[in-house]
Amino acid sequence: MRAMKTSTTTRAAKAAVAQAGGAAPAGRAKATLADHVTSVLAQQIRAGEFAPDTRLPSEMELTERFAVSRTVIREAISRLKSEGLVGSRRGSGTVVLGANQATPFRLDLQVEDGRDSIQAVLRVIELRRGVEGEMAALAAQRRTRAQEQAIRQALQAIDDAAAAGRDGVQEDFAFHAAISTASHNPLYTSLVQFLSQFLHAAIRVARMNEARSSEFVQQVRAEHAALAQAISDGDAEAARAAALRHMEHSAKRIQAADRAFWASEAGQAAALELARVRNGG
Repeated sequence: MRAMKTSTTTRAAKAAVAQAGGAAPAGRAKATLADHVTSVLAQQIRAGEFAPDTRLPSEMELTERFAVSRTVIREAISRLKSEGLVGSRRGSGTVVLGANQATPFRLDLQVEDGRDSIQAVLRVIELRRGVEGEMAALAAQRRTRAQEQAIRQALQAIDDAAAAGRDGVQEDFAFHAAISTASHNPLYTSLVQFLSQFLHAAIRVARMNEARSSEFVQQVRAEHAALAQAISDGDAEAARAAALRHMEHSAKRIQAADRAFWASEAGQAAALELARVRNGG
């Protein structure tokens, strides 16, 4: 009976994830695999299929159950943590939290249209500014050679994505995530993971806007390179300044987006993406 229930749950999970690849309803942004995995697991937890204080299945088990990559599973678990549904415990991995332990923290982006989208992205950038600055300074002081290389590889991945005609959103986020790891402060890494759903949306808006100008593209490349170099040089002050400068210029590039951008297909998709994040997918 238990095997049958597990099999049924697995089939339902795979079906829900498969639906993510289908066409999105008119007027709505296309849901991602992480959206669907998060939704299914959240429903199962709330329905009591995973009892409080019990261990969530491992990443490997979940990748097999949902037929997705580990990256998708990790993002889904990060979102479940932000909802207060699961938490990490030493020696136990990821465990389901009881109702009295759930303390979700939310960010209200207040997105309705293109104009609101600009303000939403600017607020996320303001929030990132202090985090990215101190994180970069610590990374410059504490990074290992392997972590320095990981940052360089993430930087190259952004270039590769641009050369292949992709928006580079995942690669951009991976670059900043590599810096968080190099800070050797797990709280920064946890915060970046929590912000990932908002950062992805904000970076996507920035990338869509920046793609309209070759000058913008070169500016972003130079800012990322300066940040990576400062960390590589072990110069904490230069790394902090480079991160703050990147955030400041990102805000200016967003503010430079005109009405034509927000009226375009890309701008409308950007607004829908931010609205989707605000509404929890």
